[in-house]
Amino acid sequence: MADPILRLEGVHTHIGQYHILQGVDFEVPRGELTVLLGRNGAGKTTTLRTIMGLWKPSRGRVVFDGQDIGGRDTPDIAQGGIAYVPEAMGIFADLTVRENMILAARDGAPDQARLDWIFSFFPALKKFWSLAAGHLSGGQKQMLSIARAVVEPRRLILIDEPTKGIAPAIIENMIRAFQDLKRSDTTILLVEQNFRFASMLGDGVVVMDDGRIVHRDRMAALAGDPAAQTRLLGLSLDAHQ
Repeated sequence: MADPILRLEGVHTHIGQYHILQGVDFEVPRGELTVLLGRNGAGKTTTLRTIMGLWKPSRGRVVFDGQDIGGRDTPDIAQGGIAYVPEAMGIFADLTVRENMILAARDGAPDQARLDWIFSFFPALKKFWSLAAGHLSGGQKQMLSIARAVVEPRRLILIDEPTKGIAPAIIENMIRAFQDLKRSDTTILLVEQNFRFASMLGDGVVVMDDGRIVHRDRMAALAGDPAAQTRLLGLSLDAHQ
């Protein structure tokens, strides 16, 4: 297993009076895709938001490439090489696809070779380049959200439920895009409810329940153990056949 680029050590996060994360510990190996699984309300999205600095940990450490980033502001964390694709997509609906991509590029001018690579997976973005993003379909908006996160090379990408409400054909393109990102040594932490999608991409898996980590393994091991799937997630891979 590769050395971890990200490590959470006893992380607690409070949101108002609610104690959401309760001592979260796990590692994300460098150059791998780690899947964070769990039932609704387990704390997965809060974990991503805590890593990204949108929520501050009340206790514990978030260590990125040897540096504790737990108390830093979100822009500083992003500048350090972490991108975040939220479940709500986070695009600018009134701006065109092109303008959304320009804002995501560091120098305001996306690299053409990088754009061509993105278009090879998400051709609709090229087709609707001059269209306001708010007029895109749900799947196309998700494409744009992912494209914004990868328009510049990133060291770590946090992605929250990219397949939610997305057509199967677009999901296949996402699989190819994420596989290509892995080959480029990009590290990905993926929250996903579609277990078949997750099992096709994941190298490692971490399972949460009620704000705690309850299982860590290689994804291949969990994918081959229906009993563990049912015990940990209330489902099995067979349910997605």
